[in-house]
Amino acid sequence: MTATDTERLAHIRYIVDDVEAAIGFYTGHLGFTVRVNAAPAFADVVRGPLRLLLSGPASSGARPMPDGARPVAGGWNRIHLVVDDLEAEIDRLRAAGVPFRNTVVSGPGGRQILLTDPAGNLVELFQPAPHPRPATAAPSL
Repeated sequence: MTATDTERLAHIRYIVDDVEAAIGFYTGHLGFTVRVNAAPAFADVVRGPLRLLLSGPASSGARPMPDGARPVAGGWNRIHLVVDDLEAEIDRLRAAGVPFRNTVVSGPGGRQILLTDPAGNLVELFQPAPHPRPATAAPSL
């Protein structure tokens, strides 16, 4: 990966319990590709401009803090993946046995649902609400 590549990608680190399971989940269900597989410690997967660093218990990203606190998988922070057809994605993932954390939630910006990866980290699938196109002015005569 060149400096230019790293400038174009958003980087997120997830702590995971099992790097191979996480690789399988993100590549098999969510369209990521593997850049680096250093399992069981670490993997680097990419989808478009998103670089997801999967840090297992043996990785440097999972080392204890000076006060002894350990990073753990799960929590409420999440990656946010935009999809064109939320219902179709939900059907596809349910058929594959992917666990969901909630049901579809609708708001002014669109609709979303949360699913969990094998370590309990959240992934949000989001379908933006259709926005009306602004009216164009009639040509002047």
